Amino acid sequence: MITTSSVPRRPRWRSLALLALCLAPLLWPLQHLAERYYRSELAGQNRQTLDLYVANLLGTLHRYEVLPQILGELPALRAVLANPEDSQAQARANELLNGISTQTGAVVMYLLDTHGDTLATSNWDKNDSFIGRNFAFRPYFSEAMEGKLGRFFGLGTTSGKRGYYFAAPVLEGEKKIGVLVVKVDLDHTEQLWGKTPEQLLMTDHNGVVILTSRPEWRFRATRDLSPEEREAIFAILPYPTRDPQPLKLDLNAWLVQTQKIDETGWSVNILAPRTLIDRPVRTVLAIGAATLLVVMLLISLMMQRRRHYLDRIAFEGKARRELEMRVAERTSDLEGLNQRLRKEVLEREHAQQELVRAQDDLVQAGKLSALGTMSASISHELNQPLAAIRSYAENAEVLLDHQRIEDARGNLKLINELTGRMASIIAHLRAFARRDRHAPESVALQPALDDALALLAKRRRSMEVELIRDLPAATLWVEAGETRLRQVLGNLLANALDALTEKGPPRRLWLSAQSTPEGVTVYIRDNGPGFCMEALGRAGEPFYTTKTRTQGLGLGLAICDTLIRAFGGELLFANHKEGGALITLRLRAGAPGVSLQASEDSRS
Repeated sequence: MITTSSVPRRPRWRSLALLALCLAPLLWPLQHLAERYYRSELAGQNRQTLDLYVANLLGTLHRYEVLPQILGELPALRAVLANPEDSQAQARANELLNGISTQTGAVVMYLLDTHGDTLATSNWDKNDSFIGRNFAFRPYFSEAMEGKLGRFFGLGTTSGKRGYYFAAPVLEGEKKIGVLVVKVDLDHTEQLWGKTPEQLLMTDHNGVVILTSRPEWRFRATRDLSPEEREAIFAILPYPTRDPQPLKLDLNAWLVQTQKIDETGWSVNILAPRTLIDRPVRTVLAIGAATLLVVMLLISLMMQRRRHYLDRIAFEGKARRELEMRVAERTSDLEGLNQRLRKEVLEREHAQQELVRAQDDLVQAGKLSALGTMSASISHELNQPLAAIRSYAENAEVLLDHQRIEDARGNLKLINELTGRMASIIAHLRAFARRDRHAPESVALQPALDDALALLAKRRRSMEVELIRDLPAATLWVEAGETRLRQVLGNLLANALDALTEKGPPRRLWLSAQSTPEGVTVYIRDNGPGFCMEALGRAGEPFYTTKTRTQGLGLGLAICDTLIRAFGGELLFANHKEGGALITLRLRAGAPGVSLQASEDSRS
């Protein structure tokens, strides 16, 4: 008689070990994919953070770069340059600079003569007063004396504080009679960074760290300095040390993203520690290894159940063979017993099949749950424009399958209009953000007005302002800068809308233009409260405003007046006889251009 123990056993654990060796290499691509995913996610987040930081920094600098040019026109400052020995004129200039510095938030403002000596300053009453000090060695002084806008970042030789300097020449006709300097504090830009694992590192054109979230990195060199660079540092003294020590960073421990700022020559870097990637990658690997272990345990359990099942089948087969040997000797009761045994086997097989199906249903339910979570996450990240474009594209595909060509063309046209609208908005913002550094040229007036109105269209419609246009059909050409003319028109129209916020409906805005023998005249009129008597006399004066300090510094109309006078034009303010403000813009006529550029609004 053969017993169950005599049946040879298959080496089960050896098979499991071989299976584990076959499945283990799957962890390597899992690690690679996880690392690439988390690196991409971290890079995207840091890129957005870098863009926001650079935009905030440039916004701070742009607020102050126009101040030296505007303040140089103030009579009190010109009086000091004309008579440096007049103590009363110097006192008035000191008080004026101190008041403007307090109002604008500048660190210090000071006036230099053509030799670089300080004649007036906003810190005249402080221990570190600049009165009598010479700053001719600073680069911003030499740049301003050359007729340029001087720029410089460095450590104050008197105060010992970091700052960014803007300097502009004070002109009397074509002659330079002095230099006005404004120092801006950039320390708060470091404080905006906050306490995060990522570190900020900003370097100047010498590769020396000037702003950083790690104080121990400050004023260290990220590269070797040439002898010429060291001589320049010694001459202008931008740092607290004349020999910046090297900054030794383990680049293998950081993920670095860099953005250049062409306007200042700086480089802004975000250094993210690799641990931000390594930790989630290790977590993914741990989950993968645990999953692999669970799979192996399930396979082991299935193999064990299968062996038990085979052993039971073998035992029952042996019993059946013994019964068959004695079938002639047994009665019908043994046949009934045999039938009952077969029925039990069938029931057990049926139960096994039900168990397998239940396991399959459980696995499928888990897959559907994971799929639902993933779909919700992706749907949350998608924005409306992309969803609309994808919907139109999918509808076009279905329509093409049904040979509905015209309907599909309609969907494609909607996609084209949607992308065109997005491109139009970006084009508007880019056109108004671009800097115009060229001399006055011949510019078409109507397209510039259309672009300014298009940028304010949403606000005008939300305020229910009725626009009444009276523009000639023929194109009017004026002498101006294209971008600066858009800036002036946009500022004047925005001020008109600000005035209409104080008035209830109906709100109206009239816009007209005409050609005159002297040039081209543009009229902007509203039915708001108009100008008060004081505002009529001081509307174009810097820092005069009827708004609150949070709504503006009072530089908008002053900048517009400066730009218009640079074009050879004139900006006039008055009240209309029927009520409301009337702004008259007179420009010199320009030669007709070769071609007209369609306005952004009409193209969209």
